[in-house]
Amino acid sequence: MSNPKASIAADVRPDSSQALDSATMPETISLDKWADSGFEWTGEVAPATFSRLTTLLSDEHQQSNLQLNATLYRRNNVLHLAFTLTGEVWLTCQRCLQPIAIDLTDNYNIALLDDESQINMVNEEQDYLVLDEVITEPAPERLLPFKKLVEDEILLKAPMAPKHDDCEMGVEQVGDIPEEETENPFAALGALKGKL
Repeated sequence: MSNPKASIAADVRPDSSQALDSATMPETISLDKWADSGFEWTGEVAPATFSRLTTLLSDEHQQSNLQLNATLYRRNNVLHLAFTLTGEVWLTCQRCLQPIAIDLTDNYNIALLDDESQINMVNEEQDYLVLDEVITEPAPERLLPFKKLVEDEILLKAPMAPKHDDCEMGVEQVGDIPEEETENPFAALGALKGKL
């Protein structure tokens, strides 16, 4: 596998006003260029660079960068995107509304299939995506949405309703609690039963 760190900027489609350094996470990977020779990227990524994840992050705690080691490789004629993510993000506990650390550290491996006929070439446990469904942008070259796929996996790993194991909901009582009615709502039906 080659290490294309020197040419990452060529595979990224930045705004024309924005210059990228070699440590910036690529938005896309050119499959025309790297599918056969392989691609590697290692670096740190701020959680706030992921637009969908940003809406979930806690404002009350400083976020640390995530460490990402990614490899695009071909095995048994199937393209794979494998990456190791190390780090945590701070979300908001849905019980006490205080920050909670969510560990995202894990190894991810996604098979990128040319079409559905390749499904039998991967293990049943293997996560896979069909490239035609992933690559939606019309372009002169096939660009894998690398950053979006990493963010998808982060969102799948993060709980939908994060909560501390040992916290209790903070509930403030305002006013008196009304007494419950002791009258049975079915008593009126019981009275009618004898009349019918």
